[in-house]
Amino acid sequence: MAGFSRFLAVLRVFNEAASAWSVPDMADALGLPASTAYRTVRDLVDAGFLEAAHDGAYRLGPAFIEYDRLLRMTDPLVHAGAGALRDVVMQAHTPCVALLSRLYNDQVMCVADEAARETPFRSSYERGKPMPLTQGATSKAILAQLPTRQLNRLIGTPKAAPDNEVLRRELAEIRRRGYCATASEIDTGLAGIAAPVIVREAGIHASLSLVAEDTNLDESQRRRLVLLVVSAASLISEELRHRHSSTSINPPVPMPRRSVK
Repeated sequence: MAGFSRFLAVLRVFNEAASAWSVPDMADALGLPASTAYRTVRDLVDAGFLEAAHDGAYRLGPAFIEYDRLLRMTDPLVHAGAGALRDVVMQAHTPCVALLSRLYNDQVMCVADEAARETPFRSSYERGKPMPLTQGATSKAILAQLPTRQLNRLIGTPKAAPDNEVLRRELAEIRRRGYCATASEIDTGLAGIAAPVIVREAGIHASLSLVAEDTNLDESQRRRLVLLVVSAASLISEELRHRHSSTSINPPVPMPRRSVK
């Protein structure tokens, strides 16, 4: 294991259940020589991605907070969608959570969310948490819009993965309708309605979704919420296309390079 892959592997051992690691434990978990693990941790500490915790252990460092702030300030999807999320929860007239999520390798990740007042539940989708690619309206609305080659890479070709034929038919129907509606696929008792936010020229494959308690929605409410979500997703897509075309005409001035310690 060399270069960037080694640094990434060390960072990926951290999770909610194991938030602090000693260097010997990292080396054992990753099969690295102790000397290599120590050098890697030292470099990550110098860069702020790790920091000393207790008893020779290390935890994630404040550099992630710096970059999270930068993402919140510069991510075009977050900028274009933040206002739309607030509008969706206000116009839904039911306890709900609105989500803006995007493709993240072979998963889907929420990048922004907004909850209506007095919403009595929490969605499993939350900012920064990778979620399954093939379950739930939020994810399927994205998956249904991907080009065939990319879709085959993620779920397998029909020949290599014949068990996915039912999923492929479902995705084709979602693509035809322009939205996806599911119930209890991620959280029991919660319904999801999602529409795609796809701007390929800007490299954005995302969705806007609304999550509400399934028993609180009759058919009339569902139809109204579908229209609300589809309309909001379309407005976000148009805003992103406008931003992208404006940036292409007037590219940003490069900033001076920061020195790396």
